Amino acid sequence: MSSIGDNLESVRSRIDAACARSGRDRSEVTLIAVSKTKPVSDIREAMSCGCDTFGENKVQELRDKTAEITEPLHWHMIGHLQVNKVKYLPGMVELIHSVDNEKLALEIEKQAAKHDMVMDVLCEVNMAGEDTKFGLVPEEVPEFVKYISDHPHLRVRGLMTIAPYTDDPETNRPYFKGLKDLMEQINLSRRETDKLDILSMGMTGDFEVAIEEGATMVRVGTGIFGERDYSI
Repeated sequence: MSSIGDNLESVRSRIDAACARSGRDRSEVTLIAVSKTKPVSDIREAMSCGCDTFGENKVQELRDKTAEITEPLHWHMIGHLQVNKVKYLPGMVELIHSVDNEKLALEIEKQAAKHDMVMDVLCEVNMAGEDTKFGLVPEEVPEFVKYISDHPHLRVRGLMTIAPYTDDPETNRPYFKGLKDLMEQINLSRRETDKLDILSMGMTGDFEVAIEEGATMVRVGTGIFGERDYSI
């Protein structure tokens, strides 16, 4: 069985190759190790291999892990976020990937204001129109980005999507390209200093295609930590 270190080395090599194929600088792509359901010992093993950016799906699990791991890491909230859990996130995470409605945005604004800080967020977009996924439909996104931008304690940094699960990553290429095109369209009407610059897209099964289409953050869990046991 491969170790976390071996897996990380493999994923990094594949990121390098995808960047090379698409003529991109490797520094443009951040690898987020998705550590949901995985123990602190696994995170520490990844840390020992130079990994410092982790993504979690559940606020309580994030709180437990950040209480135990006090080293300075980059924590991201990548899962669906309930309004009543927002209060725990300011100061704990540096980016929320999953903002897709006004009620949630208002609560993040309120809680960030209490901490006198600006919270960086991404708008979640349901590019494939899947009924089982959260996120805005693409047509709603430009107006929603404007709405977020009107709040002083929110800073919209870019867009995020969760593409369909597939055995053929090529089938997700249109969704990744569509998200990049959407961000570029939104940026046409934004000042240079306010342009969106983060595209969070691509997971274990399709991150190479996502990078070729412009991803600046890829969220890889199984490819680093192995399969998850959701029964525990």
